[in-house]
Amino acid sequence: MYCNKDLLNYLSFGMVLAGLWHLYHHKKIQTCYGRHMEHTPHTRLVPASLAWFLQELPAIVIPILLMLIPHKPNNVGKMLLLGTFCLHYFHRTFIYSLLIRGRSYPLNVMMGAMMFTSANGFLQGHYLLHCAQLDEWKTDCRLKIGLLFFYTGMAINLHSDYCLRNLRKNGEVIYKVPKGGLFKYVSAPNYFGELMEWFGYAIATWGLPSLSFAVFTTCFIGPRAIYHHRFYKGKFKDYPKSRKALIPYLL
Repeated sequence: MYCNKDLLNYLSFGMVLAGLWHLYHHKKIQTCYGRHMEHTPHTRLVPASLAWFLQELPAIVIPILLMLIPHKPNNVGKMLLLGTFCLHYFHRTFIYSLLIRGRSYPLNVMMGAMMFTSANGFLQGHYLLHCAQLDEWKTDCRLKIGLLFFYTGMAINLHSDYCLRNLRKNGEVIYKVPKGGLFKYVSAPNYFGELMEWFGYAIATWGLPSLSFAVFTTCFIGPRAIYHHRFYKGKFKDYPKSRKALIPYLL
């Protein structure tokens, strides 16, 4: 399969525009899942574990399918970066989906997420497998710095999710003030970690497709972190005043 640069550019700029559109249209209300979900008679729900499994799966399957298409041999650097991308979604698909404690998830949100992970799986896979130039990956400091950011962010993300899961005992449905790790500094360290992952990935790959994904992620989960912060402040009178929403000491 040859490198289609025009398609890459269209998808990349489309992802940035989609992120900006989401940012604009969700200034006053967040995507309705998790704590922000509103039950209405017309809302179709699916089990949360099944929803997360199905919506994250295309980001792994599509890059694997692209690897089966005949193309020029790839160097270790490309496979390392593609493996890094897939590692995040392997965890989301096969581990996080089993650990999540939410009971229901809106069907329309799941379908929208599936469309996004399908497009993004193709975008990142096609770029790395067929277009990226990483001949000097062994000596490229951007790759090393980017991977350091990615895996640091992933560790923060996983630990923050662990802290959230263990706030409540089985059967409890009340909200509690999250504690542990970077929760000391921000209300949504899981989102902060994920932003570190994808901006690290963008630095490591040094390409428009990965940068557009990082920008989209910022537009999507950045406002959500702020709404989480407002939720905690409104629900708990003794919520730590020094705690920021997303970025320690800044935001």
